[in-house]
Amino acid sequence: MINVINELITTSGLFNLTIQEGIVIALALILIYLAIAKEYEPYLLIPIGFGMLLANLPLAGLMDPGTATENGGLLYYLYQGVGLGIFPPLIFLCLGASTDFGPLIANPKTLLLGGAAQFGIFAAFFGALALGMTPNEAAAIGIIGGADGPTAIYTSTQLAEHLLPTIAIAAYSYMALVPIIQPPIMRALTTEKERKTVMTQSRPVSKKEKIIFPIVVTLFVGLLIPSAASLVGMLMLGNLIRESGVVPLLTNTLENSMMYIITILLGISVGATANAETLLSLNTLIIIALGLFAFVIGTASGVLMGKLMYKLTGGKVNPLIGSAGVSAVPMAARVSQVEGIKANPNNYLLMHAMGPNVAGVIGSAIAAGILISFFG
Repeated sequence: MINVINELITTSGLFNLTIQEGIVIALALILIYLAIAKEYEPYLLIPIGFGMLLANLPLAGLMDPGTATENGGLLYYLYQGVGLGIFPPLIFLCLGASTDFGPLIANPKTLLLGGAAQFGIFAAFFGALALGMTPNEAAAIGIIGGADGPTAIYTSTQLAEHLLPTIAIAAYSYMALVPIIQPPIMRALTTEKERKTVMTQSRPVSKKEKIIFPIVVTLFVGLLIPSAASLVGMLMLGNLIRESGVVPLLTNTLENSMMYIITILLGISVGATANAETLLSLNTLIIIALGLFAFVIGTASGVLMGKLMYKLTGGKVNPLIGSAGVSAVPMAARVSQVEGIKANPNNYLLMHAMGPNVAGVIGSAIAAGILISFFG
């Protein structure tokens, strides 16, 4: 009887729990708390946090690979959707179906704002190289500056899969903190007069333009940067389905059911890679710091480009919309709107900010494609 009790104790998860696993489980609980209590990216942080919790339960074997005689753990098989680069493009497909590119088509010069905001990616890339990271690792870390979780995950799996959990958590954390991080940078780089600038209403965009746009972008990007075709192509396919107007059930499915299904599978799979050995290291702190640096530089670059456009157009462009060049859709555009109203109650910047915001989505995907083509 004593032997049976002793075996039950020694084979329990609690008995085999290490300090490192306990710390990661505590971090997982913190992420879940922030997602529920503070509503920080709850759709992603809840499954990511729970995936971390499950993967660090001793002896559960949920991330164990299969063998010739035994099946692997559940999370190991779910993770193949991430490791094989399937889930992130599917997220882009759903995102395209819920995105209106009309503001960008109506005001094409906002592409410059979305492009400028990608400077953060390359600033972090060179910063990571200076700190001794390999080119592949530096490229994967730099993409955090795009504030685009799926793109960060996709790039990590292609270039530095061992950094995936830290990069994913950093990317989604900074996306959640957009309303906290961006406003001080926006106010520091603009004058009160610039922030009060009221922009005129954009021209209406025809249905034909909206249908042609995703096809042209796919051909242009696919022929110029083939490695970006999977992300940009899926984004544009989703948008074409939306704008065609002939398949409303597909549009509704992509915007709702499929988006949520892929999101939870992506989140729990990414969280499951966050084992104690990977997460509790000096590299984790470096990656988090570089990610913040990239995000700050990206925001500042977008605002500074906005200031330049303000000068060149004789005060017709409010520089605040430049901060929306990072691809945290639509949160970054909302921040531009809030800051604009604070400066001038008659300021309505949301639709103007959506131009650089969706340009940032395209820009981050293209930046990822460039990095993958060079280092993949």
